[in-house]
Amino acid sequence: MTAVHEATENDLMAAIDLGSNSFHMVVARPDHGEWRIIESLSEKVQLAAGFDERGRLTEQAQERALTCLARFAQHLGAVAPGNRRVVGTNALRVAKNAVSFVRRAERQLGCPIEIIAGREEARLIYLGVANTQPAQGRRLVVDIGGGSTEFIIGTGYEPVLLESLHMGSISYQRRFFDDGHIDADRMDSAILSARHELLPIAASYRAAGWDQALGSSGTIKALLGALQSLGLQTGDDAIDRSGLLELRARLLAFGHALHIDFPGIKDDRKPLLASGLAITLGFFAELGIERLHYVDGALREGVLFEMIGRQDQAIDVRERTIRAMQARYHVDVEQARRVRQSAAQLAAMLPAEITASLDENALKHAADLHEVGLDVAHSGFHKHGAYLLRYSDMAGFSRTEQERLALLVGAHRRKLREEQGLALLDHGGEGLLLTAVLLRLAVLLNHARQRPAATPPWRMQWQGRRQLHLDFSRGWLDRHPLTLMDLQQEAGHLAGLEIDLSFS
Repeated sequence: MTAVHEATENDLMAAIDLGSNSFHMVVARPDHGEWRIIESLSEKVQLAAGFDERGRLTEQAQERALTCLARFAQHLGAVAPGNRRVVGTNALRVAKNAVSFVRRAERQLGCPIEIIAGREEARLIYLGVANTQPAQGRRLVVDIGGGSTEFIIGTGYEPVLLESLHMGSISYQRRFFDDGHIDADRMDSAILSARHELLPIAASYRAAGWDQALGSSGTIKALLGALQSLGLQTGDDAIDRSGLLELRARLLAFGHALHIDFPGIKDDRKPLLASGLAITLGFFAELGIERLHYVDGALREGVLFEMIGRQDQAIDVRERTIRAMQARYHVDVEQARRVRQSAAQLAAMLPAEITASLDENALKHAADLHEVGLDVAHSGFHKHGAYLLRYSDMAGFSRTEQERLALLVGAHRRKLREEQGLALLDHGGEGLLLTAVLLRLAVLLNHARQRPAATPPWRMQWQGRRQLHLDFSRGWLDRHPLTLMDLQQEAGHLAGLEIDLSFS
């Protein structure tokens, strides 16, 4: 397990994975220089099976999920809210009413929920495997979930290729085996569909190569259990192509999910065996795999180990992502640093209760990236930047975090439109709106793109709800007429959202 720095024996951390099929939770504590998982919970919720014809999660599915989370919450009492991280995957990525469900779930758990993109899910899965398995050269990791399947090639702790494909055990069960019947035509159609999904990535993955193929999560575990019950597994937690083909023949002989009779396979897993097997046979064939080893590490462990890495002040993957984007889009790093410094100074001048409402991580990352859109075009570059931040693959950032960054960068200059203000409020309340104001002021105060004085010539005062006053050193604004003009214009922009900016 990962080494601990500056941690006490009373610290606890919890990671929760809201999967399309099952919800998982792990709780860990530091123990003699390492982190030890002391609790691991899993419940089958099957969110992906709970959609109505409009693509919305039904109330019944939401209640199943909330009941599960109520049980999870009982184990979180000793875990500080800041030491909890909850991520949602494919079912919440596609649900039309995900936002309303997430709000209910957040009240249940007492912490935010991040809906992560497919490739971010793949990265975290690989991190979970890498931290729970010995390094053995280059690895291919496959994780079949309820709504998506992730494919990752990596070495050590670093992924090289990441992909998330729209096929999962529940989605394929509903598409090919919805009534429970299992026959050769359905099985062949499901396998062919899985191979078709893999076509865009198969050549690049085969070219990259791997020394060992690993499978994580419940579907691979269930297939391994079925093979063990048939005496087709060799004892090293591995499944091979010949065993899978024999399992296919047995399932066809059963003819229906209700008739499946494998010792040790739970009843709620039996309806998903045929779809999971079809996906597995599909990627075995398309990627040329002969043998796949089952491993325990998965998304929840990846979320946990990333939290531990951030706390232990290892290199935060988000900072690497920021640096990479700055390089890719030729950002003026010195200007970004000046804006980030001024934004932090402004935030520090606010009362503690106001500072607590800010999204300070989003503020510093938005400062770092506020000019990414300049590489596209100068005209409207804040809009280009917002687009890049909203739709790029950004390792370490959830979809919620990316959306907040996009909103902040899109609102950092020019007139602040009413719909922008409403979007900021919707995604982060008054705190995110104030975060946007601080970013705008930090950019404005560094308009000259010059190194700032060690002590800024201004102080900011909080004068009540949505009322800010900038107090400059005597005569400073007279010597900087362009900044004075910028401030006058900014006061007008903010007034449209009932934000009162004054200065003297």
